[in-house]
Amino acid sequence: MTLEPLSGEPPQSSSNGPELPPGEHPMTRIFLGPLGLRVGWRLVIAISIWFVLSGILPVLIIWIPGVRAMVAHLSASLVLTPATLLFGDGVTATAALITAWVMSKIEDRSFAAYGLPGREAFGKRFWQGAVYGFAMISLLMGLIAALHGFSVHGLTLNALAATKYGILYFAGFITVGLFEEFAFRGYLQSTLQLAAGFWPAAAILAVAFGAIHLNNPGEAKYGALMAGVFGLLAAFTLRRTGSIWFAIGLHTMWDWGETFFYSVRDSGVPAAGHLMNSGFHGPTWLTGGTVGPEGSLIVFGVLGISALVIHFLFPARKELQL
Repeated sequence: MTLEPLSGEPPQSSSNGPELPPGEHPMTRIFLGPLGLRVGWRLVIAISIWFVLSGILPVLIIWIPGVRAMVAHLSASLVLTPATLLFGDGVTATAALITAWVMSKIEDRSFAAYGLPGREAFGKRFWQGAVYGFAMISLLMGLIAALHGFSVHGLTLNALAATKYGILYFAGFITVGLFEEFAFRGYLQSTLQLAAGFWPAAAILAVAFGAIHLNNPGEAKYGALMAGVFGLLAAFTLRRTGSIWFAIGLHTMWDWGETFFYSVRDSGVPAAGHLMNSGFHGPTWLTGGTVGPEGSLIVFGVLGISALVIHFLFPARKELQL
């Protein structure tokens, strides 16, 4: 019990902080806060679960007949294929979804709280984002072409092969969009913003998102910077639409348009089974060089225009206006 000072001044708090409620162990405050399990521990647990699952799932999957040989072939190749996406990003996306399900039980939260409401799965927002993402990459490629930095010299696939690869790449890039958006704009964003606020959390995760792209072969600092800015744009769509389904669709079709349709490098990675025989010519600031169009300086103008259009397409909800 704190004694009243003789001077009449307010009681001074103990150097150990406020008194603990009766029966509460001092260690409790290390793990629990006003919102339950503290944010730092949530992130440590979630990231640990994801790493474990990302290691276990591939080991389990390669026991499926035919998969072991495919994985061995894929690991020896530095060229992107639909199988690379479906296996590699499919595993990481599955691991992310399972991790979030486990965390939802620990935290007593729903997937909707993580920006991924099940009732909107591949619904209107996803397809709006898909159209928007293809429009964005088309605007970028059109501007580069207008400045004589991009040209097409015919097709590389017949109609049947183009249909097959187009569908397979679309499915593959859904796994990419689902994993990257759910990881960075879904669970991590919804959790980190509890401690830091929405935009500080979005900025931290955008930096991390850009940094991981430096691991891609052929990637450069400008491409990684663009990925970080893209992360902020995706966070903006989350803020305005209330879910990440728009961002997943946008991400999917940006990558699909870049890799398959316009047949250029995606974050420095070349692809097999692309539609066009296309090429870049001109300075790196225009074409992006080995990075692909994501390394072009023009991309930042496209992202700025895209953010402005989203601002008008999806006005701020009243509860978000300050």
